[in-house]
Amino acid sequence: MKKKKILLLGATFNTDNMGVGALADGALTILTKKYADADISFLDYGKESIATQVNVAGKNLSVPLVNLRFSWKIFLPNNVAYLFVMAILTKFVGQNLGKTLIEKNRWLKVINEADIAVAVSGGDSFSDIYGLSRFFYVAFPPLLLTVMGKKLIFLPQTIGPLKGRLSSAIAKFLMRRADIIYSRDIEGVRETRLQLNLKDNDAKVRFCYDMGFVVEPRRPNHIDLIGIQESDLALTTRPLIGLNVSGLLLLGGYNKKNMFNLKVDYQELIDCIIKTLIEVNQANILLVPHVFGDQEESDSFAVFTVYERLKDQYPDRLFYVRGLYDQNEIKYIIGRCDFFIGSRMHACIGALSQSIPAIGISYSQKFLGVFESIGVGDLIADPRQLTIEETLSIIGKALTEREEIQKHLLGAIPEAKEKILNLFNEIE
Repeated sequence: MKKKKILLLGATFNTDNMGVGALADGALTILTKKYADADISFLDYGKESIATQVNVAGKNLSVPLVNLRFSWKIFLPNNVAYLFVMAILTKFVGQNLGKTLIEKNRWLKVINEADIAVAVSGGDSFSDIYGLSRFFYVAFPPLLLTVMGKKLIFLPQTIGPLKGRLSSAIAKFLMRRADIIYSRDIEGVRETRLQLNLKDNDAKVRFCYDMGFVVEPRRPNHIDLIGIQESDLALTTRPLIGLNVSGLLLLGGYNKKNMFNLKVDYQELIDCIIKTLIEVNQANILLVPHVFGDQEESDSFAVFTVYERLKDQYPDRLFYVRGLYDQNEIKYIIGRCDFFIGSRMHACIGALSQSIPAIGISYSQKFLGVFESIGVGDLIADPRQLTIEETLSIIGKALTEREEIQKHLLGAIPEAKEKILNLFNEIE
């Protein structure tokens, strides 16, 4: 039987964001479960066409990148806008010339030979919440595939919000031409059907849990902890609470002007959480990054900044994770915690999927829908709506009830994983 050729859009491992890495890992996990011998390639942006060697669900894979460019250099042969125009042109120049144009451009050729394309959109970037430029960055590859008549499936993700007229029109155009759209929250299914004027039971739009739930934790060769030795983590009688600090929120968003309209000062919120957990709840705190790098908006920079500011105030009680880890390794580290609080959703999923109670410090709609999908919507603390005191109250209540929460997760998570792993059985 002929091998399927599959293109994966909107998630690669060439990223500092382990949420995106988790989605790439999850997507490859479910694809290889259904299509064990498929030729899978990333269709994404990059200056070089390189292959990533990765172990997914115990399988060693080599996944090449079909590298597009998102650049003002319009006439680069792999510029996504140039390819889009060329793809349209092939529809109007006759079959023979159209075929020749495709054969002479290796990027169009690869796309034309694909049997199926699956889009992840970074999990939450099929939206204009991050600006119109980011939306076009995400929307161009599936637009290109749509023009070329490829089968397109949106894998579980957050659809929207789409506030601008142009972004909304383009999104609707794409979704109408997609074969299947998976939303990772129930409300997203309803809203998407409404936007597309579909019936309430139309199977074109479906629910499935976030793919991050099926990422397997893997112990790193070395864990670099500052403030404590890894071997000492198990010796303390105090609960260890993981705290993921978002560099993006600490910065004020990409525009540095409270882009996400938080009601509270994020740095003050983090400081108050740490103070309360250590002084009132008698816990130890492990600061955990989930977006790496040296940039201001990285979590690595954020946890270092928080630790340096508070380490003298809380000696032997406040620690942080230093170094670089992939999505599987950071999930293992999160798994060492007894309780977790995160501002990056996939950091929270890293905990919840291991049946560790987790509070989501939410800055967008994606948190609530994903948490509700596994029955823990009350573990959301939204700083766009809540005061610091109200957030601390939610955390305190969850800490008190953490045994009951863990018991619930032990029942809910296996069901979620099973549905994700069998997603492609629904399609065929």
